[in-house]
Amino acid sequence: MKQVLHRDNLNVGIIGFGFMGRMHDRCWRALPDVRIAAVCDPDAAALKDGGGPRGNIAGASESVDLSDVAIYSDPAELFAHEQLDAVSITVPTYLHADVSVRALEAGVHVLCEKPMALSSTEGQRMVDAAARADRYLQIGHCIRFWPEYAKAKKIVADGTYGRVISAAFRRFSATAHTRRGHWFADTARSGGMLFDLHSHDTDFVQHLFGLPESIISHGDLAAGDANHILTAYRYADGPLVTAEGGWAMTPSHGFQMAFTLVMEKAVICFDSKKSPAFMVYPVSGESFSPSVAAGDGYEHQIRYFVSRIRGERVPSVISPHDALMTLRLLEAERESLTTGQKIEIKEEVLG
Repeated sequence: MKQVLHRDNLNVGIIGFGFMGRMHDRCWRALPDVRIAAVCDPDAAALKDGGGPRGNIAGASESVDLSDVAIYSDPAELFAHEQLDAVSITVPTYLHADVSVRALEAGVHVLCEKPMALSSTEGQRMVDAAARADRYLQIGHCIRFWPEYAKAKKIVADGTYGRVISAAFRRFSATAHTRRGHWFADTARSGGMLFDLHSHDTDFVQHLFGLPESIISHGDLAAGDANHILTAYRYADGPLVTAEGGWAMTPSHGFQMAFTLVMEKAVICFDSKKSPAFMVYPVSGESFSPSVAAGDGYEHQIRYFVSRIRGERVPSVISPHDALMTLRLLEAERESLTTGQKIEIKEEVLG
């Protein structure tokens, strides 16, 4: 049982104030009884208005008033001087594990951006640290909370349209243009397209269908790195499931996330480039666009995080174990991509 908060007001810190840090800032500030107590970033330029990089999804704070917020350049100094209840960790991926473990050891509940880490070994360190500290650890797999994806999960779980026959997920982005030497351009530090972009759909496949029996991946290996990937996830007596991702799209195409669920009594489609984006095509009757919760996945995941650290009874959406399994699935996909072989997935082996 994780130690829970028994007071209303939350003191929150944000470590890393680039695009995702500003996105978290916007979501935290929208909640009542939350105070952004501290922000930490070694780059002073990141703290200025418009100082952060751009991402695929709009919504990050452009102009932020930090006049009443303590500013730090080193997480160690932040934890030494601030009494925080929770922290958003939005640092470069290769720092996720170290900063998360330090926060947990300081007695702070942690919401760390995805991917969890760059290896399952590092991910396990985070899980173990949370258990030792008796603090809550949540990884920011925001697609589990994205309104259209959450609605699709509910439709499948309710069985309204029967079983799923096939499911196809797609996520495409234009090439990420970053300056030479920037951490994001270095696969060893960012995880590349596989861990940064495709991980969203790998995680949602697990969320929707559980762990597959095996996976096989094919893709384009540009300069030794996965530039585009297509993975098939095999389920015994289950649906045909694929996820395709890549960031080699042209600038004029831009970002797109989409899925198609073929069910016994309906086809459910979502495409971020269409309007309406979300449609249900039942076997009988007219097609329609289902209602979904307002807001985006970033907002909903932070609300869920707050509910969990306050000890509220809410249905489980994500656990540290889930995030660790997603990390190990990504490692299996990378192995399959480089070897061309099918990789067996066994939870008792995975952890």
